Amino acid sequence: MLSPLSAPKPPKRMENNYDVIVVGELNVDLILNHISTFPQIGKEVLARDMQMTLGSSSAIFASNLSTLGAKVLFKGATGNDMFGDFVISELSERGVDTSAIVRNRQLKTGATVAINIEDDRAMVTHPGAMEHYSAEDVDVALLSRAKHLHISSVFLQPALKHNLLTLLSKAKSCNLTTSLDTQWDPAEKWELDLPNVLPLVDVFLPNEAEIKCLTHQPTVESALNQIGRYANTVVVKLGVHGSISYYKGTPNNIPPFLNNAVVDAIGAGDSFNAGFIYRYLSGAPINDCQRFGNVMGALSTTAPGGTGAFTSRAAIMKKAKDHFNYTENDVKR
Repeated sequence: MLSPLSAPKPPKRMENNYDVIVVGELNVDLILNHISTFPQIGKEVLARDMQMTLGSSSAIFASNLSTLGAKVLFKGATGNDMFGDFVISELSERGVDTSAIVRNRQLKTGATVAINIEDDRAMVTHPGAMEHYSAEDVDVALLSRAKHLHISSVFLQPALKHNLLTLLSKAKSCNLTTSLDTQWDPAEKWELDLPNVLPLVDVFLPNEAEIKCLTHQPTVESALNQIGRYANTVVVKLGVHGSISYYKGTPNNIPPFLNNAVVDAIGAGDSFNAGFIYRYLSGAPINDCQRFGNVMGALSTTAPGGTGAFTSRAAIMKKAKDHFNYTENDVKR
């Protein structure tokens, strides 16, 4: 467990009821744009633009879900430093309850440097405090105040991954629905006990590369056939090809909403997750959740970083209509 701790600053409200508790990593993203070529060892190249934004899969998900209108509490850890201050401030400004975020004086807040070149990018991450966060830091009393638990980036959080079954079991004992996005494994070992983990996960949200690596299967279809024996709902993000879900033995492809002027794709998958879970919480059919996830993922690419396009719910829905002709009337909760 994390120690020593100090109160997060500035503190955010602690409410009795939440739609979602997010347990995951916290870091800043330093995004370098307008670079002519990837740097080589011993050489220097110039970036004509740089931005610092709220990073991490979990934080982007929480921020965008809150902006859509859900009540969200974040449970995680940062260092007691300027990056930690920035992360907490950004989440708070977007309506996320940050009162359960702990600050560790001996560790640093995580940071990712992203180098964007055209449609490709390279990233380097310092995990910082997130490496030391454990399921033991999440108690039943906190979980009992929510409807849903979302967990992300377990391979960046070895202490959390080690006790993942414990955390999911706690959530189920409190009658929460659950979702999981493992994200990429930097070590590329892909060691996760899927047959025991996924029965406790209501919505599993990998992307195409991740599900193939996790199952050691050559195609998404064969991966879905394998884990479909013990998983509940599986939703695979396919980027410019949309998404495919697998529910009760039936696959369902939903076509993408395409942005022809992509700023960057940082956080697009996390934005998909936010859209999907937002509709899922309202009891919408899986294909409706999927479609809303697709449009939120596409919308994310219209502004820098994972949260730049999510300024307010009204602005989100206006942009969805103007850019992607998404005009369904049932998006209201």
